[in-house]
Amino acid sequence: MKVEEFDYYLPEELIARYPVEPRHAAKLMVLDRRQSSIRHDTFWNLPLYLQEGDLLVFNNSKVLPARLYGRKPTGGKVEVLLTDYITKEEWHALVGGKAIREGLTVEVAEDLRVEVLQHLEGAKFMVRLLSPDPLRALDRYGKIPIPPYLRREEEPIDRVYYQTVFAQVEGSVAAPTASLHFSQELLRRLEEHGIRSAFITLHVSYGTFKPVKVRTVEEHRVDPEYVRVAEDVINLVRECKRRGNRVVAVGTTVVRALETAGDAPFEGWTDLYIHPGYDFKVVDAMITNFHLPKSSLLFLVCAFGGKDFVLSAYQQAVEKRYRFYSYGDGMLIL
Repeated sequence: MKVEEFDYYLPEELIARYPVEPRHAAKLMVLDRRQSSIRHDTFWNLPLYLQEGDLLVFNNSKVLPARLYGRKPTGGKVEVLLTDYITKEEWHALVGGKAIREGLTVEVAEDLRVEVLQHLEGAKFMVRLLSPDPLRALDRYGKIPIPPYLRREEEPIDRVYYQTVFAQVEGSVAAPTASLHFSQELLRRLEEHGIRSAFITLHVSYGTFKPVKVRTVEEHRVDPEYVRVAEDVINLVRECKRRGNRVVAVGTTVVRALETAGDAPFEGWTDLYIHPGYDFKVVDAMITNFHLPKSSLLFLVCAFGGKDFVLSAYQQAVEKRYRFYSYGDGMLIL
């Protein structure tokens, strides 16, 4: 398959630059694969499209303020964008500045320095955060790395809305955006309808958004990301399947986590790349935002929903003025 087949036209004004308030007021497009039908609603009415006993699986990874600004010992300015979680201290990072080399130490604050350990490729390095409490220091001095297509700097609203209401495990450099639509009120409403919840952890890395630079879909590769699917989640998935209910993945990160784990607990790194032709083994339905043209995330959604059906839905979303990308609206694929 040619990557060009996954292109679509998007007017720039449909890129959502700010979140909807409240979260659950975002539009929801509902795609039914069996009936090849499309309905238009809002996230508040999500329970109406699910059944008692269905299992929603969320990603509880927490976005870190992963963009740091510091200076070299010579005084030169350096920007460090943490891209891939290794440990709380060690990360892959894009390091911008003149004469960046192994052994360099960048001072961000009195209690936070960044040591450049190893050159990986281009502007990418392995770095170590030197601080008594690296995550607390990041929270104090870092900036939320909001997507570049928002064409603005971080604002106070991003500290709240570019984070899920159930974010718990620090490690992501980008939000699992399908979950941004879930308010505490919506979660309670889902529970009242008998819809169950479970949580996996997948730390979203910069690699998730890596541009596709090959001609064919099959040639592309995704970077490894840390994932944990605990035994209790696997048990909930098994029970859901036994009841004849659906496992509903909230976001592409959850799809990749569940499909990586399969029928057993899993903790480690996944480079699972899902594109049309993939045979889904765990996920029965999914919720996802509208993704960039010719992206690996769009490949995954087309693999699940059917390429022609999904791309026709995207065209309809443009016509009906849906909001796109991280702060945009979403779809439920049944």
